[in-house]
Amino acid sequence: MTSYEDAGVDIGAGERAVELMKSRVARSRRPEVVDDVSGFAGLFDASAFLRYKRPLLATSTDGVGTKVDLARRLGVYGTIGHDLVGMVVDDLAVCGAEPLFMTDYIACGKVVPERIADIVGGVADACALAGCALVGGETAEHPGLLEADEFDLAGAGTGVVEADDVLGPDRVRPGDAVIALGSSGIHSNGYSLVRHILATTDLTLDSRPGELDRTLGEELLTPTRIYAQDCLALVNEGGVHAFAHITGGGLAANLARSLPPTLDAVLNRSSWEVPALFRVLQAGGDVPWPEMDKTFNLGVGMVAVVAPDTADAALRLLATRGVPAWPLGEITPGTGQAAYA
Repeated sequence: MTSYEDAGVDIGAGERAVELMKSRVARSRRPEVVDDVSGFAGLFDASAFLRYKRPLLATSTDGVGTKVDLARRLGVYGTIGHDLVGMVVDDLAVCGAEPLFMTDYIACGKVVPERIADIVGGVADACALAGCALVGGETAEHPGLLEADEFDLAGAGTGVVEADDVLGPDRVRPGDAVIALGSSGIHSNGYSLVRHILATTDLTLDSRPGELDRTLGEELLTPTRIYAQDCLALVNEGGVHAFAHITGGGLAANLARSLPPTLDAVLNRSSWEVPALFRVLQAGGDVPWPEMDKTFNLGVGMVAVVAPDTADAALRLLATRGVPAWPLGEITPGTGQAAYA
């Protein structure tokens, strides 16, 4: 007789993983979350939207990309979920939306309960940091398609924003100040280039170049900084016109998405020093700086465009929240481009 387990799917392992992650998932709970006894869906009490005049739901979905391969190779699974949440909720924050809830999806070759619990636990911990609830998810075992230690991770999030308060290009004005919010590292974009550098040079995950305080592998797995609550705090302070989440495509391309076609962002390249990790990768892989610029965040993970008379207050607020930030440039008449002066 043939069983599902003979085909490589262990239902019992999945159930054990759920039990292991329950307590950490519970810590991400918001008061609007309603229990679904069946467990087939996540429920959220929409009566919370009654305080809005015209609530708009914002949604975003993303993954972690090939950073999961480095997590697998290093056997470190507790931070990769943090990266997922950052990619999703910080996209929501760009329009001024408050993240409300997330769901996640893990595909793996074999369910190892402790590994799955570490991954989902990281998602839940990061959701709590972002102020949103992890209301559900799915773990799928794909024997024959993925090797036993392989996995991929994706998720989707929902937020809400008042229609009259949506941020974006239409609010940006000439003379606005451009503020950089520092990244914690590479975040979750550009890892295919990182892996190519590792495969074609003497650099390894165990390398410890003199510029780094830790091994290259440890630096590369630094979790994504989550800006959502910091962005909302800036919005509440007043004067914010737009945000730009610096992900794939780099600083200039992502900031241009938040500009109207009649204005430019003129940036001061000397306003910050590119962190050591990026310099190590650039030198080790002989990557031209223009290629680095369009692949990595180079130390800037989020950008805020604010009214000039609120810039100093914004910088002070970010400092109190422990977010490195500095004046990056200004908005001038132009053609919708972001570029260095």
